[in-house]
Amino acid sequence: EIKEYQILLNPEKMKHYDVSLDEVLNVVREMNRNASGGVLYEYGNEYIIRGILSTNILSELGKAVVKTVDDVPLLIENIADVKIGNKAPKLGLASNHGQAAVLITITKQPATSTLELTEKLDQSFVELQKSLPADVRISTDIFRQARFIESSIGNVQKSLYEGGIFVIIVLFIFLMNVRTTLISLITIPLSLVISILTLHLMGLTINTMSLGGMAIAIGSLVDDAIVDVENVFKRLRENRQKPKEEQNNVIHVVFEASKEVRLPILNSTLIIVTSFIPLFFLSGMEGRMLVPLGIAFITALFASTIVALTLTPVLCSYLLAKPRKNHAEEREPYMVRQLKAIYAVTLSWTMEHKKYVLCGTGVVLVITVVMFFWLGRSFLPPFNEGSFTINVSTLPGISLEESDKIGRMAEDILLSIPEIQTTGRKTGRAELDEHVLGVNVSEIESPFMLDKRSKEDMMAEIREKLGALPGANIEIGQPISHRIDAMLSGTRANIAIKLFGTDLNRMFALGNQIKTSIQNIEGIADLNVEQQVERPQLKIEPKRELLAKYGITLPEFAETISVMLAGETVSQVYEGNTAFDLTLKVNDESRETIDRIKNLTIDAGKRKIPLENVATIISSTGPNTINRENVVRKIVISANVEGGDLRGTVNAIRDKIDSDIELPEGYYIEYGGQFESEQAASRILL
Repeated sequence: EIKEYQILLNPEKMKHYDVSLDEVLNVVREMNRNASGGVLYEYGNEYIIRGILSTNILSELGKAVVKTVDDVPLLIENIADVKIGNKAPKLGLASNHGQAAVLITITKQPATSTLELTEKLDQSFVELQKSLPADVRISTDIFRQARFIESSIGNVQKSLYEGGIFVIIVLFIFLMNVRTTLISLITIPLSLVISILTLHLMGLTINTMSLGGMAIAIGSLVDDAIVDVENVFKRLRENRQKPKEEQNNVIHVVFEASKEVRLPILNSTLIIVTSFIPLFFLSGMEGRMLVPLGIAFITALFASTIVALTLTPVLCSYLLAKPRKNHAEEREPYMVRQLKAIYAVTLSWTMEHKKYVLCGTGVVLVITVVMFFWLGRSFLPPFNEGSFTINVSTLPGISLEESDKIGRMAEDILLSIPEIQTTGRKTGRAELDEHVLGVNVSEIESPFMLDKRSKEDMMAEIREKLGALPGANIEIGQPISHRIDAMLSGTRANIAIKLFGTDLNRMFALGNQIKTSIQNIEGIADLNVEQQVERPQLKIEPKRELLAKYGITLPEFAETISVMLAGETVSQVYEGNTAFDLTLKVNDESRETIDRIKNLTIDAGKRKIPLENVATIISSTGPNTINRENVVRKIVISANVEGGDLRGTVNAIRDKIDSDIELPEGYYIEYGGQFESEQAASRILL
């Protein structure tokens, strides 16, 4: 609820004292604004002259003179009530863990670190909590983007550690030499450090995608060093096995050995880099997400190549120059000898059965190509963000109080599920909320902690229980992926079936036919038809000939409706450093029924004419919202996908609609959402 100062006009008193709306407006727009009187110079001083009209005392506001009648001043308080009230209409309600609450959304600046900002906010909230009353509690665990970032970074770091450990194990098993293993391992952290410095110089940040690129690159990072070290190790062993007089200088052997593999190393790096180039042609949101991954991978790979061609030979010349005393390294490791023996047998067999090998390879190739086109496709892999974003919507036209009841029921259901930690719900929206929701929609943030079952099993239970809510449509997503869907198509779902046409009622009926037709397709969840429906309206249409007869202009007609019924903010009232609106409108009793609205008067010169005499006032219906794309009206049938096969699900939907639904002339369907972006990305990458 938002506080405001109100001047509530009494139309009967205005008529009795013959006061026009313009007279009232002229007074109230200026009565609470300070005036400037310039400056005064006296006794060597300069005085700023100010007329202090501003006040926050209700009785003083009511003493403003509207006009004088027979030398008697007519005051605001003679024709209106001056009071403090709440802005109307009330647009939303909020709760936390089922209790009434105020939800505050904090948006960071683009270049600000989310983790650092979150830490500072937590510290500020701890200090603020100390100064609040005992029954007021600050909860910061409803939605924290830092939670997802920390989890993602933790997962990538875990992958880096595990990858490094496996590399150590594999290197030692195959080389059986601590020094060669050490040389190879030095390349991993060094290459990553160079990559991070390069990203910093490029003005990029370390995020989940760039860390993912580095994690993918780990296997490739060590390849270059292994090839170089193994070849140097081999040539040094061969050099030591020669007669002493034929042995070459260690540095010369290392140089020649590195020179042998320099071109293959460079070529292999360029081949891998080339395979990542298509990523940089991706546009839109997918480009913003995947390009950092490609940059991180390529910089790490080039860093590894540079290290392999420069530092690795130097380390080899120092660490491998002298053999160990037991000369065990003069022989190949046992594992390598065994693998070579197996390889020799395998190679001999394949050379003797060339036709079978070629035929088998061809069959595998064909199967691979077929499987590539047969496998399901999706735009992005499913995230585990640790929180659900659940939309519960009913038909437009429902009151805020009734919608709030349904929202509370949904919260109670969610809190009964063991994995759900808490809930933060907003029904409708705040006064200046950038995220516009009707009062028929409740959005619930529900952080969760998985324990004994998967996220998919928990979502199935949530859908089943929330599906029992009377007259409610349910959409389940996650905070970031939910917003990605909204950016892609304006719809918070994976698939957006956009139906274009001309008549809203017919489009809504067709949308429900489409919903009925496709609801049993495997993989579809949260199937909803956009609630563009007719809702009650009170239409006030001017009788233009009568307006002209009485000399009432259309702007005067519009101003009367706007000010008398909706109210107009005419000034500001200050309480310390806080400003509150001063609103002018008629009192609630004069607008609580259609008949009373008809009896409101409009000024026509010196006369007051009942509104119904110059306007047609009828109860009607009209669309609650109008959505257009490329100037054509549209309605969206949205759905999420279970199982991950986005393209296969859309193809099944398209086939079902084509066979079951006959669209009238002038009506057509387009498919959007993640499916549209997946198609565009696939065309570029393939």
